[in-house]
Amino acid sequence: MREELINKMKETADYIFRHPEVSMEEHKSSRALAGFLEGEGFAVRWGLAGFATAFVAEWQSGVCGSRNSGEGGETVPVIGFLAEYDALPGLGQECVPRQNPDGGPGHGCGHNLLGTACAGAACDLKEQMEKEEIPGIVRVYGCPAEEVVVGKIRMNAEGVFNDLSAAVTWHPFDRNRVSYDIWQAQDIKNYKFYGTAAHASKHPEMGRSALDAAELMNVGVNYLREHVADDVRIHYTYTNTDGPANIVPPYASTNYFIRSAKWERTQDASERVDNCAKGAALMSGTRVEIERVTCNKEMKVNRTLAEVFYEEMTKIPLPSYTPEEIRFAKEISEEAGFDNSGECFEGLEPLEDEPVLLSIGTDVSDVSHTVPTIMLSAAAMCKGTPLHHWAATAQAGMSIGQKGMLYAAGCMAAGAWRLVKEPELIARAWEEMERRL
Repeated sequence: MREELINKMKETADYIFRHPEVSMEEHKSSRALAGFLEGEGFAVRWGLAGFATAFVAEWQSGVCGSRNSGEGGETVPVIGFLAEYDALPGLGQECVPRQNPDGGPGHGCGHNLLGTACAGAACDLKEQMEKEEIPGIVRVYGCPAEEVVVGKIRMNAEGVFNDLSAAVTWHPFDRNRVSYDIWQAQDIKNYKFYGTAAHASKHPEMGRSALDAAELMNVGVNYLREHVADDVRIHYTYTNTDGPANIVPPYASTNYFIRSAKWERTQDASERVDNCAKGAALMSGTRVEIERVTCNKEMKVNRTLAEVFYEEMTKIPLPSYTPEEIRFAKEISEEAGFDNSGECFEGLEPLEDEPVLLSIGTDVSDVSHTVPTIMLSAAAMCKGTPLHHWAATAQAGMSIGQKGMLYAAGCMAAGAWRLVKEPELIARAWEEMERRL
């Protein structure tokens, strides 16, 4: 990767880090990433799927007539990199090895690095294709609102990714590996209960407590936990409990996440949670509205892509760290209580024989049901650092995070180059995906 491109990536990642924006509000962040790509010869189009902060940046070579046909009418590869750039509320943090919040949003999931590495990988792939005069299309999709599990779901539903040959992305973590993981299927809902206000002491018989309904629902769900599959996770919070105790609450609401490793099991559990809500409303004499906030399927892993990208990852030199970076990692580990036994950074982990079940979800999963998709992980933080944590933010804004970003970009570019050079790999990946439908 040329030095000028590396410097542009560092500058872009730093700018997005210093201008953190939460989901659906990533105006500066998306413009910075799109501007970087325009400067590298990509044509940018905005407003995908109705999102003001979504874009696609495209470069093509040797393509005429049909967008998927080369000069001789043959099919050409269309490689899409899925970039993200939204920050998390309340995770603003200086790049120091102690908690020092600034009160604003922050990149506690490293999305300033995620989107920039995808852009850098696309630029590197473009340069290799230009040099070898290989026809094809390279795209970077600017995907907003991953943290609220919305962006790629709507984009996928509207066909944004339909003509891709393969989708490539990564996520900052505390280790280097192919993410041969089944990220969870999720159903996210709000339950809104409507009752009747009354004086809680003088006329309790006239009241119908929405809060009672919400509590009864939660009791029912807690009994339900005994009768769902082992991988099902159900968690909730109250989102409205305002008001003095001497008024029967006329309104109460809860937010639920229902998850599992299979969309079918998630749907089943979600319907049963709905029934708990309906029963609670009946018991309390209230009314319930059920609002689906968003939902996504589980990740569909692709062994073909996993093996190709793992092989390329073994060829890419791992980051090396300065004494100052190692000292920073040890200090932040001690401050935050990470259990890494002083081994702050490790090498490339082997590719697992079987998919790994994760207890978290991502909107990338829906794309994997439309097009063969691969996700990598790279150490953009020291071992033991959890995501959505102030220590993740601190490292995402400094050289430790940027080294992981550059490594991920190189690995993604190398794997994508293999797909472009060996189109039979794309065909195999599609065959595998369609067998799993």
